[in-house]
Amino acid sequence: MPKYIIERNIPGAGQLTASDLQQISQKSCCVLNEMGPQIQWLESFVTADKVYCVYIAPNEAAVREHAEKGEFPADSIAEIKTIIDPTTGE
Repeated sequence: MPKYIIERNIPGAGQLTASDLQQISQKSCCVLNEMGPQIQWLESFVTADKVYCVYIAPNEAAVREHAEKGEFPADSIAEIKTIIDPTTGE
């Protein structure tokens, strides 16, 4: 199943409280539960003004559907083709 990285422009994201992040996460999980097991949220990285999310999904359309249903921005969606890390250079 393809893996995607989603860039969400959310001004002030890095200043969201733990409670804010919990509410956003709960909303996302509710939408995912409605959509079924074919789409999964793996993790997200919060920066000052953006959130980068990693999802497994059958296609980009499913990722967009999740964003629309959850009313989350999805400013950029890219399929991850491969993952490298420091051991790749060994």
